[in-house]
Amino acid sequence: MNEHRSPFYDLTGSLTELESARLNWAGADGMPDAPYSLAFDDVYFSRQDGRAETEHVFIQGNQLPERFAGWQSTRPFVIGETGFGTGLNMLCAWACFDTHAPEGARLHLVSTEKHPLTQGDLKRALTAWPEFAERARALVNQWPEPVRGVHRLILSNRVTLDLHLGDSVECLTHLDGCVDAWFLDGFAPSKNPDMWQPALFQAMAHRSHPEATFATFTCAGIVKRGLKAAGFAWMKAPGFGRKREMLRGHIAVPSSDSLRQHTPWFTPPSHQPARHVAIVGAGLAGASTAEALARRGVRITLIDREVPGTGASGNRQGALYVKLAAETNLQSRFYLAGLLYTRRLLERLDPERWLWNDCGVLQLAMTDKEARRQATFLRNHALPASLVEGVTPAQASQRAGVALTHGGLDYPRAGWVRPAALCQRLAAHADIVFRQAEVVTLEHHDAGWRLGLADGNSLSVDQVVVANAWQAPDFSPLEWLPLKPIRGQVSELQLPSDASIASLTRVICAGGYALPVLEGIQTFGATFAPGDTQSDLREADNATNLGEFERMLPAYTQELRANDVEFEPARLQGRASLRAASPDKSPYAGPAPDALAWRRDYAALQKNARRAPAVAGQHHPGLWISAAHGSRGLASAPLCAEVLASRICNEPMPLERELVDHLHPGRRLIAEIIRGG
Repeated sequence: MNEHRSPFYDLTGSLTELESARLNWAGADGMPDAPYSLAFDDVYFSRQDGRAETEHVFIQGNQLPERFAGWQSTRPFVIGETGFGTGLNMLCAWACFDTHAPEGARLHLVSTEKHPLTQGDLKRALTAWPEFAERARALVNQWPEPVRGVHRLILSNRVTLDLHLGDSVECLTHLDGCVDAWFLDGFAPSKNPDMWQPALFQAMAHRSHPEATFATFTCAGIVKRGLKAAGFAWMKAPGFGRKREMLRGHIAVPSSDSLRQHTPWFTPPSHQPARHVAIVGAGLAGASTAEALARRGVRITLIDREVPGTGASGNRQGALYVKLAAETNLQSRFYLAGLLYTRRLLERLDPERWLWNDCGVLQLAMTDKEARRQATFLRNHALPASLVEGVTPAQASQRAGVALTHGGLDYPRAGWVRPAALCQRLAAHADIVFRQAEVVTLEHHDAGWRLGLADGNSLSVDQVVVANAWQAPDFSPLEWLPLKPIRGQVSELQLPSDASIASLTRVICAGGYALPVLEGIQTFGATFAPGDTQSDLREADNATNLGEFERMLPAYTQELRANDVEFEPARLQGRASLRAASPDKSPYAGPAPDALAWRRDYAALQKNARRAPAVAGQHHPGLWISAAHGSRGLASAPLCAEVLASRICNEPMPLERELVDHLHPGRRLIAEIIRGG
């Protein structure tokens, strides 16, 4: 038995903006735009030839051309880097991979950075290598805001970058995944001693696959001693240019990680090959997961009683938004990461912005309580104004395009999406086959899972993802899963084509929400009725939505009335559907626990919740869940899809370990056991 303690680094600390790199563009022979760090008094790459140095130290030092050429694994080859800098190392690795790796192989890049360059500085720095122009454009276009956390960038169909912004030791401590080759980079130990410390080398050892290699430009004694103490074998090799020597080596003594001893139930299930996966449910959760797995080369059968993009994902227009807690918690961290990931996904899928619009979202403070909550949030979080900032009523009115009586929080990167159309776009991948059917049973057998269909047919697959919202517990392996159906009705107001009406230019949220007019229709809502499982359109719900609409936007609704727009509830169109929510309002995304085994193995937690039995959590092999996305599925479902696809395909996770655990469906089961349920 092990006493339960808090992790080394508390992820519930304040969400903050990192200090961007401060540069001097001094220039050098043949390198007119060479960035120089003012904070560390050091160069980002060799003034002699930055690319040649990277090729010599990191690419050849890790024998990447030969290893890429021989890579046959279904999982990606993973490179880890300490210090992203300008991204030159990663671009060189990407080019090497494209040259040498066989078709079907994938590359996963994981890099840490405490002081990221601004997007403009990054673009300027990479112009030094025109041969990388296309790759650099893919990187620069997705460059994230300087906010601590993990930012997943899909650079190509074969190459993924996880940018971990923050201190290297902290980032690697919370990395959920393992590395095949390390680029031990960063400013020189004499310039940046805070990074080159024993904890860094120990974290690298914990995150290394067997036979992982490393290479670094430095031969400093602190590096050699730290590597050896962590279990790495090193050797000297000729350095680049004026540097006489460098180090290269491999992990010699496997290192075990003790973090899971406090939460053994979250130990990931052993990896199983996934050649054919069935996904039950073709809404946002299911379609996102289907696309994420198909992008990795997995054959998908997507199954639903209706066509993709119906049910709770069937609205013609929906808000892409988050509501962050005044005191930062794991849920807020996840939702902010989800919002930013969805934006990058949409930019990649639809650069023309037909599916979506990043018009921004205004969360109005219409009560004293909400005003105090927002003020506390702003005091606690120094986030970039490009993500969220407080605005006065006058500023809110200017940004919304209509007169508002309250200020609030403005999220410029949020906006609206066409959910039904997005689901259909996601499901259109060549490796996804859609099957319109109702799944009534799930049965595990030695070769995988058999799905019994309502028409008497069946389907056999390797693995299954259940993404059918509140109906997930209908399957016997998931009958324990706490999910609550919530009816929500949106209302639609048809505007006259010849009306001269001020345009609503932001999504407005308070007790309800209102979206900018799309194709002549003003959408607003939505009602909230837990436990109601009917989807009929109700005049009473339209009346409720109208009341909230007028309360939020009195001047706008007055103008609509002045233009003879009908406000009769009976004349409104709309749509009612059922969302699903968990008790703690966070989604479920992860493997399906074997509830009987968990209740048996962790029964001792009822007597002492701080002492965890040293037993890894048992899961139903190859059964996964994505559910409980509630009203914020546009911000949560795509990132949850990456969580599932990453675990299924045995690659690094797109979130810190604690956030992955926060999404695990078994969290509620453990809470129930501790309470004695």
